[in-house]
Amino acid sequence: MWTVLVILLVAWAVLAVVGFALKGLLWLAIIGIVLFIGTLVFGAVRQQASRKKS
Repeated sequence: MWTVLVILLVAWAVLAVVGFALKGLLWLAIIGIVLFIGTLVFGAVRQQASRKKS
C-alpha cells in the first residue's frame, strides 16, 4: 500500500513542477498540489486507523 502512495506522491509532484514550468499549464500545477496534499492526508488517516486496530 505504501508503495502505491509513494508512486502517487511522486506523480503529483511531477505534475506540479511541470505545471509551474510551463506558464500555460498553471492549472496542472494547482491540480498536482491538491492531489499531493490529498494523498498525504489519505495516507496519514490510513496509517492512524491501522495503528488503532493493532
